[in-house]
Amino acid sequence: MTALLAENLAPIMFVALVVVMLFGYPVAFALAANGFVFGLVGIELGLLHPNLFGAIPDRIFGTMANETLLAIPFFTFMGLILERSGMAEDLLDTIGQLFGPIRGGLAYAVILVGALLAATTGVVAASVISMGLISLPIMLRYGYDRRVAAGTIAASGTLAQIIPPSLVLIVLADQLKTGSSQVVSVGDMYAGALIPGLVLTALYGGYILLVSIFKPEFVPALPPEARVLRGTKLAFKVITTLVPPLVLIFLVLGTIFIGLATPTEGGAMGAVGALILAALNGRLNITMIYQALDTTAKLSSFVIFILLGARVFSLTFYGVDGHIWVEHLLTAIPGGELGFLIVVNILVFLLAFFLDFFELAFIIVPLLVPVAEKLGIDLVWFGIILGVNMQTSFMHPPFGFALFYLRSVAPAKPYLDKVTGKTMAPVTSGQIYMGSIPYVIIQILMVSLVIAFPYMVTHYKSTVEAVDPSTISIDIPMPGLGAPGSGAGDNPFGGPGAGDNPFATPPADGAAPGALPPPDFGAPAAPPAPSAPGGLPQPDFGAPAAPGQ
Repeated sequence: MTALLAENLAPIMFVALVVVMLFGYPVAFALAANGFVFGLVGIELGLLHPNLFGAIPDRIFGTMANETLLAIPFFTFMGLILERSGMAEDLLDTIGQLFGPIRGGLAYAVILVGALLAATTGVVAASVISMGLISLPIMLRYGYDRRVAAGTIAASGTLAQIIPPSLVLIVLADQLKTGSSQVVSVGDMYAGALIPGLVLTALYGGYILLVSIFKPEFVPALPPEARVLRGTKLAFKVITTLVPPLVLIFLVLGTIFIGLATPTEGGAMGAVGALILAALNGRLNITMIYQALDTTAKLSSFVIFILLGARVFSLTFYGVDGHIWVEHLLTAIPGGELGFLIVVNILVFLLAFFLDFFELAFIIVPLLVPVAEKLGIDLVWFGIILGVNMQTSFMHPPFGFALFYLRSVAPAKPYLDKVTGKTMAPVTSGQIYMGSIPYVIIQILMVSLVIAFPYMVTHYKSTVEAVDPSTISIDIPMPGLGAPGSGAGDNPFGGPGAGDNPFATPPADGAAPGALPPPDFGAPAAPPAPSAPGGLPQPDFGAPAAPGQ
């Protein structure tokens, strides 16, 4: 029994972690407790050395000194300030007026604003709650189907997961470079995620287009009396509303992409820009700053505690060769690289029903990275695939956090509309869940597209092939030895033809091309002239001695 336990301690440890989390214990403490308990079991069984836990302080200080994670509080603070700055209200109102005359116009506006908020805030909760409070009553007022309206708002808010500056991409960059020989930076993740994020936004818009064609009554256009802005007034409003977020996007993403700032510095500039924007809108006050700082501290502490728990868990898990167990398990999947990607994405998709993206990133991703690297998979590409897949964790019925955020602001009881004076029916949880299903399917389609077209992610990399210096050899032929296999007399410097001598005189008539002429050593040297008068006499060595003398 002891031998069986020792051989299978790694899978038992992983199953125990899942069971403890299903009981509802906090993830950070579940990870740390499993690491300590199974570490003691491993020491008792002789699998681990008692000094193993001496490495924990070093791991904790290494986590606290990680500069990559410093970007998380900056981007979180920026998003929370922007949530209260009035930017979302202005964008939704203006773009809603711009797209209002066409069917599905409000839905297009929500998707576009969701992408802009994702590129400025990077926080899902802020985007979903803002758009739920502002757009949902307007969409219901003008006859939008409740399922379409709820699903569009929730899905548009989750764009903050994949469009930079995303907190998910920061965490993934940190986890992908742990124990990897490949260089994975936050800037690489941001550059790689840009096109997939825009394509996903376009797919959301394509879904609304199909709904407007086949079910036009689900997404009616705004009535003329609701379009209060027209002509030059609308154009001026659109320009003045779009300039602040676009400037902020350049401050954050533009400076990172062109190399002027690191992601942490970009986040700091974004936080300052958000404060300036809130001040210009007259919304900046001490209460807002206090609330934003309080929430930022809580979220940052939440991330750090999970990461510390994951460090303790991984210390024991790697100590009992759990990473080797996972590697053997996943490398045995048929289909090579493609088979691995398919199975891993199915696994992450199913785990996303129960775990949020932080838990997936800190628990699952470190186990997958060594296998992906062994299979020769580009880790930035792999990270973006997982990032798009993890986005579904916010949309999964019944545990999707975006659905919970929307549920918290959607009307649960009949209410009186302030504009029309009509009694409006509530939005049920079933309608929110049903509305999310088409968008989950679109997200799965997006995962398939990223797998099928990796250049969407790796486009930012140089097209010049990297050369391994260890494979370079320099062979210098020796003059006169000839090239191997070509016979003596060949030109070692590669003349016009085999055996040609570029320094020889032209061949005589009838001579074979490239043949060398016979050597000419010249006539014998003339005897030395007698010395001039006054010069030294010629040396006389005497006649040779007679034999026998």
